[in-house]
Formats: sequence, C-alpha cells, structure tokens
Amino acid sequence: MRVPRLFSIRVAVMAIVLGLAFVLVYPTLSAYLQQQAELTALRTQVSAARERNDDLQADLARWDDPAYVTAQARERLAFVMPGETAFRVVDPETVPDTTPVDTPSATALDEGLTLPWYATVWNSVQVAGDLGGQSQQPDGTQDPAVGGAGDNGGSPVTDAGTTAP
Repeated sequence: MRVPRLFSIRVAVMAIVLGLAFVLVYPTLSAYLQQQAELTALRTQVSAARERNDDLQADLARWDDPAYVTAQARERLAFVMPGETAFRVVDPETVPDTTPVDTPSATALDEGLTLPWYATVWNSVQVAGDLGGQSQQPDGTQDPAVGGAGDNGGSPVTDAGTTAP
C-alpha cells in the first residue's frame, strides 16, 4: 500500500513545483509579450514616420525646380507674368444676383483686383492715413490725439501757413 501513497506525494510535489514555476514565469512572460506588442507598434510608427519623411524630402526637392516655384506662385498667390492678363471667374451659384452700385468705392475695389497685393496694402495704408487727419472734436477743432498737423515728425503749421516755433 505504499505505492499509491508515494505516487500521490510525487504528484503533489510535482503540482507544487509547476505552480511555483508558473508563478515565477508568468509575470516575466506577460511582460515579454507586452513588450513585443509595443515593439511591433513602434516599428509601425517608425515606418510611417520614414514614409512621411521621404514624402517631405521629395516635396522639398520639388522647390529646387524653378518651374515648380513659378507654378506654386501662380496657383497659391495668383501671380501673373508681365504682359499677361488676369481673369477671375466667379461661380454664378456662389454669387447672389445683385445689381452693382456705381460708387467711387466700387471702382476702387475693381482697380485693386489688377494690382499686386503689396500695392493694395500700401493703398489701404495711405487711405487710413488720410482718414486719420480728418478727425475733429465736437467744437470743430482738430483732435490732437488722432493725428493731423505735426504728428508725422514735422512741425505743426499755424493758420497763416507758417511753422510754429
């Protein structure tokens, strides 16, 4: 009767050894599997970043071509070569049907369509400067805080047209 008891002790010892091995190996094995998954995800990110870098390098190389630069200037900034006529086509579905009003500001806007952007900006600066000198106080005198004579670094002019001391 000793054989079955010896067999059960061996089975119990083997179960304890296997349980102890599982307890020791499981955390290490789960950490390894988690790190393998992270490594796969990082390799995917690196390959995507390399593809994006290659695309950006190719885009940067395109800017070395003068024809590409000219095409981008025409497309993005609406530049026109000297001697060419610029036309702007407006989609009739996006523009409401209104009758144009003949006002001086409408003609100034029409002229701005053919001017370069920097000329339009300069014209707006000049118009703003002209409007700044026309501000008056309620009693009819010039408002010194808004501009007028002497605000551009020059000497103020008196009513007689001479320079004030």
